[in-house]
Amino acid sequence: MSTVWLIAAAMLSAAAIATMFRMLLGPTTLDRLVALDTLVAVTMCAIGTWAAFSLDTTVTYSLTALALITFVGSVSVARFRVPDIADPVDKGQDP
Repeated sequence: MSTVWLIAAAMLSAAAIATMFRMLLGPTTLDRLVALDTLVAVTMCAIGTWAAFSLDTTVTYSLTALALITFVGSVSVARFRVPDIADPVDKGQDP
């Protein structure tokens, strides 16, 4: 049974590393925002996996807190973010 936990930990680690690369190399702020949301989702999956492995349900309260904070943060960033530098051709201006 410990093999299952090791495989789950390896897959979650690989997902977190791949998401970190997207967050660091994303060309726009929205790409980085989606990567950050994905990283929080991977973290939540890791916390859930740890709760199942250790049979300790006290860590599951952090899942609710992470879900609420991430939702509020994502909505506020999407609502109030400054647009990326736009191409002047898109706005009908001379370059």
